[in-house]
Amino acid sequence: MKNPRTLALHDVGQSLWLDNITRELLQSGTLARYIRELSVTGLTSNPTIFEHAIATGTLYDESIRVLTAAGLSGEALFFELALEDLTQAADLFRPIFEASEGADGWVSLEVSPLLAHDATGTIRAAARLHSQAACANLLIKIPGTPDGILAIEESIFAGIAVNVTLLFSCDHYLAAAQAYMRGLERRATLSLDLKVGSVASLFVSRWDVADDESIVGPFRNRLGIAIATRAYKAYRELLLSDRWKKLEAAGALPQRLLWASTGTKDPAAPDTLYVEALGAEGTIDTVPETTLLAFADHGKLSNPLLTETSYGEDIIAKFRHEGLDDNALAARLQREGVASFAKSWRTLLAGIGEKSRPVASAVSA
Repeated sequence: MKNPRTLALHDVGQSLWLDNITRELLQSGTLARYIRELSVTGLTSNPTIFEHAIATGTLYDESIRVLTAAGLSGEALFFELALEDLTQAADLFRPIFEASEGADGWVSLEVSPLLAHDATGTIRAAARLHSQAACANLLIKIPGTPDGILAIEESIFAGIAVNVTLLFSCDHYLAAAQAYMRGLERRATLSLDLKVGSVASLFVSRWDVADDESIVGPFRNRLGIAIATRAYKAYRELLLSDRWKKLEAAGALPQRLLWASTGTKDPAAPDTLYVEALGAEGTIDTVPETTLLAFADHGKLSNPLLTETSYGEDIIAKFRHEGLDDNALAARLQREGVASFAKSWRTLLAGIGEKSRPVASAVSA
C-alpha cells in the first residue's frame, strides 16, 4: 500500500529520490520496499555516503578482497564497488525509468571530487565511468564549479547523462542550465539524439547553518527556502523560453531542478521542514533516509512556500539589509562543499586501502 504522505509529493508533480545507498539497503529489500510503499523513484549518492557505508560494517569486505586479489586498488577499486551497488539499484528503478521515458528512475555516481577544478580530468572521468557502467539510467555527478561547468557541456555533448551537483544559488543553477543547453545545441547541429538526461542539484539546508549569527528571529531556517524559491522561478521561466522550446520540440528532456541537502540540520526546527516547503511541480527532492521516514510518518504539504512568488526575494532582501552578501556566501558554500567531499573521498580511499592491505600483501608475497 502506498504511503499517502509521500504519494502527495507525486500528486503535485514532484519526484521523491533517496539520498543514500548501502549494500544493506539493497540486500535487505529495504530499497525495494521504499520504491513500492514510499513512492521513491530515484537515488543519489556522494563520497560521504559511500565513506560511511563502506567504513561501517563488513558487507563490502568480501568484494574488496576479491577486487584487490584481481589487482585493483584505490579509485579503480572504489568505482567497482560503487557500481556493484548502483547498477543493482538502477535495475530496481528501471521500470520507472522506462515508464517515464527517461524523466525519472535515475541513480547517480560522482566523479572524484579531487577533479572539481580540473575540466579535462572531469571530462575524461565522466566518459570512463559512463562507459564502465553501461547503464541507461545512471547519471554521472559533476560539480557546478567553473571547471565543472565546462565539463558538463562537453559531457552532455558526448551523450553522457549528468547530475550537476554542489549548486548553491540561482546563478549557479543558470550556469548549469546554460551548459546543458549548449551541449544539446551542439548535438543538434550534428543531428544527434537530444534525449540526454540531466538534473541540476541545488543544495538548500546548508544556507541555514552557514552563518547562524545572521540567521535570527522569524527568518531562521528560511534563507535556504528563499534561495530555492528564486531558483525555481528561474527554472520555470527557462522552460517557457523560446530557446528551450526549440530544443524540446527536437526531442530534448528538461534538465529537472533537484532539491539536495533537504534534511533539517537545526535540531529546533521541524524534521520535515524543507520537504514540506519545497513541494513543487517539475522538481525532484532527494532526501536522507531519516527525512524520508519522518515525512512518511508525519509530513504534510500545505501551501508550499514556492507558490508565493515574492517570498524568496523578500527574504533575501531582509538578509541583505542585515549585511548578508548572498553571492559571496553561495561561492563559499560551494568551496566548502568541494572541500568536504574531497575530505570524505580521501578518508574513503584510505579505509578501502586499510581493508585491502592484508590481501595485497599476500598476493605480493
